[in-house]
This record gives sequence, structure tokens and C-alpha cells, in this order.
Amino acid sequence: MKTDSNVRPFGASGPAADAFQAFFDMVDAPAALCDLALRIVTCNSAFEVLCGATEVQGNLLHDYMETSTLHVPPDGRGVELEVSCKSGQQVTLNVSRRGQTVAVVAKQLSPMLDSLAAAGRALLEQARVETALLEIGRNVAGATSEEELVATVARGVKGLFPGRAFCVRIVDPHTCNLTSLYAEGRMHEGQRDVFHLRRSMVEKTHLDTRGLPGGKVLVTAGDLPLLFQGSVRGIAAPLVASGQLFGAINIEYPAGLSADALSDERILIQLANQVSVAVRNAKLIDELTFMRKYLEELLENANALILVVDRDGKVVVFNNALVQLTGRSKAEVLGSDVDQLLGETDRLKLLRVFGAALKGQPVTGVETALIARNGQERRVTFSTSAVLSQSGEVEGVMAIGGDLTRTRELERRVIQAEKLASLGQLAASVVHEINNPMTAVSTYADALWRRAQMNPAADPADVDKYKRIVDNSERVLRFTRDLVSYARPAHDKPEAIDLNAVVEKSIGFCDLIIQKHGIKLHRELSPVPTFHAIRQNLVQVFVNLITNACHATPTGGSITVRTSHRDDQAIVSVTDTGLGMAPDTQARIFEPFFTTKPDGKGTGLGLSIVQGIVENHGGSISVSSEPGKGTTFTLKLPMLQPV
Repeated sequence: MKTDSNVRPFGASGPAADAFQAFFDMVDAPAALCDLALRIVTCNSAFEVLCGATEVQGNLLHDYMETSTLHVPPDGRGVELEVSCKSGQQVTLNVSRRGQTVAVVAKQLSPMLDSLAAAGRALLEQARVETALLEIGRNVAGATSEEELVATVARGVKGLFPGRAFCVRIVDPHTCNLTSLYAEGRMHEGQRDVFHLRRSMVEKTHLDTRGLPGGKVLVTAGDLPLLFQGSVRGIAAPLVASGQLFGAINIEYPAGLSADALSDERILIQLANQVSVAVRNAKLIDELTFMRKYLEELLENANALILVVDRDGKVVVFNNALVQLTGRSKAEVLGSDVDQLLGETDRLKLLRVFGAALKGQPVTGVETALIARNGQERRVTFSTSAVLSQSGEVEGVMAIGGDLTRTRELERRVIQAEKLASLGQLAASVVHEINNPMTAVSTYADALWRRAQMNPAADPADVDKYKRIVDNSERVLRFTRDLVSYARPAHDKPEAIDLNAVVEKSIGFCDLIIQKHGIKLHRELSPVPTFHAIRQNLVQVFVNLITNACHATPTGGSITVRTSHRDDQAIVSVTDTGLGMAPDTQARIFEPFFTTKPDGKGTGLGLSIVQGIVENHGGSISVSSEPGKGTTFTLKLPMLQPV
């Protein structure tokens, strides 16, 4: 006798299938199982002898016998007919179908025939059950809600246990309160909320009974109380996942129904194991959906200002607090560039902050200005952090902050009042009252001085007086110009710049003063990638530093201007071979009105203006000096790109 132990109908497996295979191999009656095309799936040795061949599995039945009169019967039916084998034998075949499998048995007067037919029916039933369980497993895995899952399970139970009353109940695993119910049959009053479970089923499903409410979950060693009217007995399987109770499936038998309760219980446990995991997953999805909605409501209605920007600089979250602060609607802000919300003066700083957050570097206490719908600025403070995806990749930046408009307005008024007090109320009229007449004085004095120089008969004392008038008028004009520049912020927009080109332009502005002082200027300009900055402000910075270096360097000295970049920073240094500075001077060098030049030669505002411009770009400036050995000013500017 020869069989292929690896071939099983429907992929059947388990103790029942193994027992049938052993029995199938032992019987003498020629028998085979085929698919609906009458292709032999498995057979015993007696069937191979009947066919007159070996290794017949996988071949069609008509390869070995005349089957023109043989038709596959309907599901659950059978036929009997005589056929001729190609070996010359005439045999009577008993052909029956169950599902996708066709059983073929050569009729012989053998006491084993009835047992073989019964075993065939058992295997076919096992295959039907396993196919149904696989289908239920696929369907519940695809359910997207608890209601859909319960309906799917109910259809499966009805197909697996026809003629029986049943109910599917789902509970909250934390409270055991009923959340979903499906029942077929008339239930007794007061039974729907109470779960009666047999101790053996609790042990088989590994249910942790600690903490279960005693009034709702009752464990018993005897028969279960019946849920449905007209039932005579019943079974139940708890839905357990990770030791938690998620519900139960009850099956009950009406009077007169012949069924194998032990077999049903085994099937019910398999079904419960599949459904339990699906119910837990559905509960988790519901909880995550609720939590997401809750967090969305929390973000929307929080008193804090909450802004989220993606990697492309598009606004993806703009909560109600920001709507009220700016007067802008969500429709006009969501999906648009964050640039439209930022003030011109703070845009560079925000670019640096967002860039740091995208690299996973949180920044706290960032003060900036948001532009309201009416064009007014709203001062705010933000703390930023990266928004991460499930895989840990940075998806954007979240900024959470508060409104500083009122606070900063009060502070601005105090600072302005202090400035006005310190300047003696002269700043408001300095340009009109001083600049215009002093321009005339400077122009005419310069003309008189040049004419006197060309006149050999001119009195040298007069020439010297004219020169003093020119120098002092230029000093007054320089002072008023620096004072206005210090008090008025720049309004130029950032643009892509070539740093070395800006430096060269600045050096060109300083050619006359460099030549006048007899100084050699050296360039060490390394390639620096293009970045965004306010071009004219940087020109002002470099002209100021080079001019200061000329004033501090004796004739014959040198100035070296260097550019380079490291990581995301552009670096510029201006080094002179001048007199240098003492430590106490270095500590005050950036203070407004502090100067080391002789009386009448400087206003003390230049380096303060330089520092303000650099910091407005999000950068820093430092000084290194030693008396008698010269001074180096070093600027570090973030190489910003537009958001």
C-alpha cells in the first residue's frame, strides 16, 4: 500500500486528519479523494492497483478509467455508476461530494466500506470547518470597527453552528461593561450583562480572573445557566487576549437538535482565539481614534499658541488661539508658507530656529513677531521641537508659545522713554535741525579751504581754520548719521548673497581711507556657499570694521580679511596689526557711545550697530585682542535658506 503523506485535502491538519490518513491507508477498498476537476489528490494502494499504475496523485481520473458518464454530484450528494478501467476491469464507483472535495470508492463487499465512508465524511466536515475558520479569520482581521467585527463573527457562528441559538458579546476589558451584542434567539431577562464561564474554559484560554467584577463574571465548575428560552444545554467560550476578558460567545441547543457538543466546543475555542485578537485590535483602534480626536481638540482649544510646520515650511496646524491673535482664518493659513506670518526683521532668526528643530535640536524662549491680518505685529514667544514620524524621522516643527504683544509694548515704551531721556529729547529733531545746516557749512567750508590752498597769498592760519571747520562739520554729520542708524531698524529684505562679493564691495568703499593711512590690505577669501542675508546691512558691518581697523593701525601696518565656512555657518574675520586693546576695553567695546578714539573722532555707536545687525541675522560677533599686537573681530553668520 502506497500513499503520499504530504498530500491532504484542503490542507487539512491536526489529530483528526492524521487519524483519518492512517485509517485511509489501512483499508482494502480502492478509494481516492479528488478535486472538482476529478484530479486525484490522494489515494490508497488498492486504488493504484485498480488503476494499474503507481504515483497516480495529481493525474486525472479519466487517465485510468472511462468517465464520460461520470458527473460531479451537487454538494452533499452522491452517485453510483459502473465504469470501465483501462486495465480492463468493470467496477462500480460510489462518488460523493462535500465542498470542494470528491470522494471516489470502488464498491466492494467489505465490512470496512461503511467505516471508510464515515471517515471520509468526518474529514470532509473537518475541512469545511477549517475553511470556514480561515474565512472568518480573514474577515475579522479586515474589520475596521467593533460593530463590523461583531456582525462578521455572527455570520461565521451562524454558518459553523446551524440550527443553534447563539450570542456574541463584547465588553470593555477594564470595566466588563457591555459595549456590543448580537444574538439570535429569545434571551431570558437579566442575562445579557452577566457572564457565566466554566472553569475549564477559563483555564484553557488563560483568562486572568483577578480584578474581574464578581457581579458580572461568574466562574463555575458545573453546567452553565442558559441564556435563551427553549434551550436545553449550552457552551460558552470567553474572548481572551493577553489575559484580559473582551467578551464571550455562547452557543445553545434547542430540544430535538442532534449535535456533538464536545466537537462544537473544540471548534468554538478555535473561533474564540481568532476573534479575541481581532476584538483587542479593534478596541485599540477605537482608543487610538478617540485619543487622536481628543488631542486634536486639546490643540485646537488650548490657551497656548500652537503652530506646526512641515519640512517644506507649510503650516499644518494653526490653532484657535493663533486665529484669535492674528485674525487670520484657518482656510487662508493651513497649507500656506509660514513666511506670510513672520515679520521681516525676525524672518532670518526664525529660519535658524526652524532649521535647528528639523535637526532635532529644540529651542526655547524664542521671541518673534507674527503679522496679523490687519498688518500689525503681534509679539510672541515660542519654544520649538521636532515632530517625529513612527519611524523616528523628522516630519516638521512644532512651536508652542504665548502672546507677548502687551508685555513687549510696555517694555518698548519704557526703553523708548529711557532713550529719550538719555538723548535729551534731541533725537527727534536731529536730522532736520542739525543735518541740513551742517551740510551747508561743510560744503562751503570745504570750498573755501580748497580755494585757500590754491592761493599762495592766503594766510596759513586761515587755511588751518577752514580745515578745522570742515573736520568738525563732518564729525557732526557723522554723529547724526550714526545716531539715526542706531535708532532705526533696517527694512531691507533678505536675499541670496555671495559673501565674498559683499566683502569685496565693502573693501572698495574703503579704498580711500586705506590709501590715506598707508595700510596694506590682504584678502584670504575661501569659497562660501550662497545663503540669505540682508546685503546692505552686511556691507555696513564690513565697512565699519575695516574703517575701525584703519584707524587703529599705524601707517605701514596691514589688515587681513578672511572668509570661510564650517558646517552651517559662514565666518568672516578682520585682523589688524594695530595697537590692540586692554581686557577692560574689550569688555565694553560693543556698548553704545563707548569709544577709544580721541575726543571728536568717534561717536561710539559703530560697533553697537554692527553687533545689532549681526544678531538680527542670527549670528554672533566676538573680539580677540592683545595690547601692542593687534585685534581680530570674528563674525559667525548662519547660512540660512528660505523656509
